[in-house]
Amino acid sequence: MSVIFEARIKNRGEGPHDWFIELTDTVDNRVEVCNNLEEFSEKIEKLGADYGGQIDEVKWFQDETITSEQYSEINAGMRKFEEELNNDSNDR
Repeated sequence: MSVIFEARIKNRGEGPHDWFIELTDTVDNRVEVCNNLEEFSEKIEKLGADYGGQIDEVKWFQDETITSEQYSEINAGMRKFEEELNNDSNDR
């Protein structure tokens, strides 16, 4: 069984911070709403724990109404999280 999550960036308004991520566990169709990247990190870890931390893939999607500013903010934040994860795993 492949553990695949879907992360869909959705729009709440026009401002660069008016977005959220709808995180779906495709194995059992659980859905979590993440209002920021910290919540996304916590919730994906929580969902992944049900599978021993083994997540095979996260498929990203975005609604058509996401602005370039919103996408840039999320993209920059995700790069920062990836760098932190890589630094943490190198420290072990």
